[in-house]
Amino acid sequence: MSETSKPMSDAPSLLERMIGRLTTQRDLLAEAARLIRGVEGPVLEVGLGKGRTYDHLRRLLPERTILAFDRDLHAPAAVAPPPERLFLGDFAETLPAAAARIGRTAALAHADFGSPDRDHDARQALRLGPLLQPLMRPGGVVLADRELAVEGWVRVAIAPEPAWPYFLWRAET
Repeated sequence: MSETSKPMSDAPSLLERMIGRLTTQRDLLAEAARLIRGVEGPVLEVGLGKGRTYDHLRRLLPERTILAFDRDLHAPAAVAPPPERLFLGDFAETLPAAAARIGRTAALAHADFGSPDRDHDARQALRLGPLLQPLMRPGGVVLADRELAVEGWVRVAIAPEPAWPYFLWRAET
């Protein structure tokens, strides 16, 4: 066996890791949708990216208004939100703008903003939780790929443990 064809380690392959990530997202988005039954309000997709989870959310929750946030638009036209539901720019500007527009009415916020740079993600998580808090109605649910520490949010246990790190909270206050 050549050196390049040997497995690198016993760790999951990149394909297995991607499958774990996408399966976790799909399953936890379904759980979040279940948890917000009876909770009125829009859904926030924070980190639109290529629009995969936005597309899934609009199929999973077709009756909900979904507002999407990202620095730039990278989603194909078929899965891009309409302009009146798209907030482009830095979260520090777009999330307060959304709070001014809709108030504390969001039933669900999905924040998928992780990157390979853990230090950057940790700094972003420190900023993001307090920016989301003024948008979340009591009883609303926050689902994120990075841990957010916000007073008044209660961690919801995820069982079984997901294949990819994800976190779930209920906004209590």
